[in-house]
Amino acid sequence: MKQIMKQIIALGGGGFSAEPNNLLLDKYILKQTNKSCPKVCFMPTASGDADNYIMRFYTAFSSLDCKMSHLSLFKPHTKDIASFILEQDAIYVGGGNTKSMIALWKDWGIADYLGKALNEGVVLAGISAGAICWFEEGISDYLPNELNTLSCLGFIKGSCCPHYDGEINRRSGYHNLLLNDFAKDGFAIQDFAALHFIDGELSSAVSSRPASKAFRVKREENVINEYLIETNYLGT
Repeated sequence: MKQIMKQIIALGGGGFSAEPNNLLLDKYILKQTNKSCPKVCFMPTASGDADNYIMRFYTAFSSLDCKMSHLSLFKPHTKDIASFILEQDAIYVGGGNTKSMIALWKDWGIADYLGKALNEGVVLAGISAGAICWFEEGISDYLPNELNTLSCLGFIKGSCCPHYDGEINRRSGYHNLLLNDFAKDGFAIQDFAALHFIDGELSSAVSSRPASKAFRVKREENVINEYLIETNYLGT
């Protein structure tokens, strides 16, 4: 009997919404399903199910070999959301307000459905809010101009900070949270880079731009140390 891999792919930034003409990270997500034409569902909850975000997903993924769908919690198309999620080969979670997204997911039971999907081999992926949501803690700007530590789904141990090089004060803000015991040790992901976890452990790191990086970030005594994670550039 083939063992099921529990796969999570966390994008620090990039993907179809930032690079509509460079879908290397999106193709990588689809490839991990091992399906010739995988079913991929976009979940734009963190953006309030923004219509233009949904449209950008369909526009980008229409050029890829996949069967597209999306799940709106403001305009649900089915009453059996659990079955719909479990029918997918990949779930792709968009960016936005992580705190609001997590609250909605828990109220609707989505968090439990996603946990079951992970255990059944559905690839879970996402960008920004859709990256940090899988960890115990996410470093999030759900309040304006302020970074906070947010309790998330806990599928991966530790904390995660996206946009590590793409937004001012992300790096220093994460370090301050760690130094003041407001966050656990974890991972920092630059824009256009992604971390691929299998069975809760880091398996590989990839990028859609050659210079994009990721780091393990740890508080050791009273110093924050960054340990470079080598990324594999997906281009030629």
